[in-house]
Amino acid sequence: MSSRSQPESAERSKVAEPAEPAAPAAPVENDPRTELAALFEDEHRRSVPDEIRTLTDEIRRRHGDAVSAVFFYGSCLRRAYVDGGVVDFYAIVDSYRGAYRSRMLRLSNTLLPPNVYYVELPQAGGEALRMKYNVVSRDDFARACRPESLHAIVWARFCQPAALSWVRDDQTRAALAGDTAEAAVTMVSRMLALHPSAATTEELWQAGFATTYTTEMRVETAETIRQVYDAAPERYARVTALAVEVLARRGLVQGRVEDGRLRVRMAEPARQAILSSWNRKLPIAKGLYVVRLVKSALTFGDWLPYALWKLTRHSGVTIELTERQRRHPLIWGWPVILRLIRGQTLR
Repeated sequence: MSSRSQPESAERSKVAEPAEPAAPAAPVENDPRTELAALFEDEHRRSVPDEIRTLTDEIRRRHGDAVSAVFFYGSCLRRAYVDGGVVDFYAIVDSYRGAYRSRMLRLSNTLLPPNVYYVELPQAGGEALRMKYNVVSRDDFARACRPESLHAIVWARFCQPAALSWVRDDQTRAALAGDTAEAAVTMVSRMLALHPSAATTEELWQAGFATTYTTEMRVETAETIRQVYDAAPERYARVTALAVEVLARRGLVQGRVEDGRLRVRMAEPARQAILSSWNRKLPIAKGLYVVRLVKSALTFGDWLPYALWKLTRHSGVTIELTERQRRHPLIWGWPVILRLIRGQTLR
């Protein structure tokens, strides 16, 4: 099966509007952490179209009973269409031992999570469904949402809206809501430290997304980054207000958010500690991202044409591959990627 992605089609399947969520348990009065988790749990209950369920079923078929939940996230969720795009998922598993028969895949996922896979599912009479999915254990996901995490790869994604296209039970749903709430607190605390001059929630998140993309060699333009916030500005204002309340209770900040304006001051020792940690971890995180790219070449499939298609889609830069590069990407594809890095097309 070919794994080359195609340009987005004019005909686009619309993502279903959010379903009326089941009423979550009433939050403890004046507990912003519980209220923030309830907000995320409501978002995770968003209904998804049949195409998403079909792809989710394929993930579950591949990894069996080890899968405890599947997150649908990213541009297809945000832009409300599926056709012509590559749908993004995170598969949360109980353990890597249960998720794989291959010892090598278990080891690679344990040493440097997540593992990443690309899949195309042919559809009778229509264009193939395409997805990119990550596999991460429940424990690794929880750790990656917290400020101690070396890399922003999880907390910078899951502070954003996501939907659970499948979840095993309500206990798992509640636990993941708590993790993603913590991802938002991590994001807000980091950005308050790194961007103290931000005056509004919009400035904070726009600067925050731009900053976290620097930990990965991403090709998103400033306009693409801006669209992440613009898709749900009121939601981000509410998340910021609750996260600031959580941080205030933890003694890291003083003040609050009022009508989208940041009237917040971070304690200087806390700010300096975050800055020092960020500066130490950033070069390591970038190095690990390169290692993840190499690892993904072993699991992803036809990764080089996909990477260049994504590059063209987001930056407008077009690279033509030779037949040798297409047939042997592990050997001949890396000079292409390194040239893009040197030219700062990937950064």
